[in-house]
Amino acid sequence: MSDKSKGLSKVQEIYRNRSQRAKELKAAGKKIIGYPCVYVPLEMLTALDLVPYRAYGDIREAVTEADRALPTSFCPIMRTCLDCDLKGKNDFLDGMVTVHSCDPQEKTARVWESYADYPYFHFIDMPSTVRPEAIEYFKSQLNDFRKTLEAFTGQKLSADKLKSAIKAHNQQRALVQQLYELTKPVPPLISGIELVQVVKALMSLPVAEGNDLLTQVIGEVKNRTDVPKKKPARLLIWSSTLDDTDIMQIFETKANVVMDETCGGIRAYRGSVKLTTDPLDGLADYYMKEITCARTFRQATLGETKKDYAKDIQSRFGYLKGIVKEWKINGTILLLVRYCDPFAFEMPSLKDYLDSIGIPSTYIEYDYTIGALAPLRTRVEAFLETLS
Repeated sequence: MSDKSKGLSKVQEIYRNRSQRAKELKAAGKKIIGYPCVYVPLEMLTALDLVPYRAYGDIREAVTEADRALPTSFCPIMRTCLDCDLKGKNDFLDGMVTVHSCDPQEKTARVWESYADYPYFHFIDMPSTVRPEAIEYFKSQLNDFRKTLEAFTGQKLSADKLKSAIKAHNQQRALVQQLYELTKPVPPLISGIELVQVVKALMSLPVAEGNDLLTQVIGEVKNRTDVPKKKPARLLIWSSTLDDTDIMQIFETKANVVMDETCGGIRAYRGSVKLTTDPLDGLADYYMKEITCARTFRQATLGETKKDYAKDIQSRFGYLKGIVKEWKINGTILLLVRYCDPFAFEMPSLKDYLDSIGIPSTYIEYDYTIGALAPLRTRVEAFLETLS
């Protein structure tokens, strides 16, 4: 990476060769820990001077090695993540942390641990509700995570170290929120394609380097003259993940994507972790409550026994109403990766909620391969024609 590269040009360099910096850090003696899901509490890695590195799949890579371990009718995200790992594309990693964000990831984690040869591997169990006892259980899981990290590094994970790491990651969340504020103008100051590149770059760097990069990007974007062109549609993309510019390009051919509610977008950065006396309390509360993923069930009223559908969808999707208004969104694409049951089950209710607030939406399913992009483009263009 060139030292002269600044802002968006540096982001593009990292996006094109995202493992380069991790390999440089490893050569300098750092330990690099992979993770496939935004539910992994990165603060605990950062606090022990471990470098978190998001393990992605690749839509251009035909899945072959993972066929030895996983069925074909299975989450394509986890299949391609495991496949890339088994092909040695992550051979610079010193460990892997997985989490029970969904059943496919839980099953893949067991296979991953048995097939991969990492010095460190940890699985975090995670409840699917936000009841107090569930959060307490999740805290116990984080405490187990702390113990294995201490054993692996030979260091004590003190409260002071963890609080310092939480502050650094909260700063990153605040900077990402500032970046997304720059999509509010008409036209937006930054494109959806550039946002994908920025977030993927952040998930490839130590938090301090990511914060410096974000500061550069925000300053550059605020002062740029080559802003994206204004297009008829201002879209919200709601999906499990959207982490490839070729996919985003399909949406932005005839629209401005101003909000990507995905795990490759703002989902992991919307809130902040509270600094509590025991930092694990703040982490458990944040990761259970604040990340708006379909895998978590949220009751309208704790302990309710009689369902109220209107209150139910408001408790699950109500946060979107303010986003739709503030970002002047006039259309939503509900993008489903095939075999993703948590998000598939949310689609009908989410569509009902969007209808209730007067926002047109369409549901599109694809299989996270390069061959799926052509039919995806056709479906997207058909929807955008209804908005013009």
